[in-house]
Amino acid sequence: MGKNETEENHEERILLLNGQISDETWFGDEVTPGLFRDELNAGSGDITVWINSSGGDCFAAAQIYNMLMDYKGNVNVKIDGLAASAASVIAMAGTTVEMSPVAMLMIHNPMTVAIGDSAEMQKAIDMLAEVKESIINAYNLKTNMSRNKISKLMDAETWMNAKKAVELGFADSIMFSENKDNEKNDGVQAMLFSRQAVTNSLMSKLTPPKVNNVDAGQLQKRLSLIMH
Repeated sequence: MGKNETEENHEERILLLNGQISDETWFGDEVTPGLFRDELNAGSGDITVWINSSGGDCFAAAQIYNMLMDYKGNVNVKIDGLAASAASVIAMAGTTVEMSPVAMLMIHNPMTVAIGDSAEMQKAIDMLAEVKESIINAYNLKTNMSRNKISKLMDAETWMNAKKAVELGFADSIMFSENKDNEKNDGVQAMLFSRQAVTNSLMSKLTPPKVNNVDAGQLQKRLSLIMH
C-alpha cells in the first residue's frame, strides 16, 4: 500500500444532509435512509456531516440517527443553517456537534395526520406519545437534561441560536470561535424563542379588559350626590 493511498484512507469524509428527510424520494432532492446509507458506507474513517434541514419524516430520521450512532469512526456534525424537527434528532448522533453562529436548532412535538373514528384518533395520540418519548431519548442522551424539561421545550416548539444550544447541551461548540473562553465572553446573547410563549403573550393582549360591574342603585345614588 503506497503512501498516497494510506493518506487517502485516513482523510476525513464529508457528507451533506440538505433538504427534506423522507422515507422515499419524490422530487429527487430528499434525504432518504437508503441514499444516506450508501454514502455513509462508501468509505471508512472519521466523517463530517453538514446539516441544513427543516426536518421531515421522524422514522426516516431515526434510521439515519441509528446509522450514525453505530458508525465506527468519529462523527463530527456541523449545522450551518438549520437543524429543525427530525433533523435536530439526527444532529444528536454527532460525536461532536458544532453550530455556525448564524445557525438555528428547533425541537418540537411530533405531528401526524389521522383519519377515522374516535378509536383511530386515540391510536394516533398514543402513537405520537410513544414517538415523543423516543425523540426525548436522543435529546436526553446528548444533553443529560431531564426528560421533563426536554418535554416542555418540545411542547413550546423551541428555537435556539448556537449559543443557547451550547448552553443547553444540544451542541458542543460554535464554529469559527477560537476557543471556548471566547464563546463565553464574546458578548453574544444566548437566544431561545418559544412559539407557545409568543402565542400566549399575543392572546393576553387580545383579551378584553376586565369590566367592573357597578350596581345600578349605587350608581344612581352617586349621580344624585354629584347633581346636588
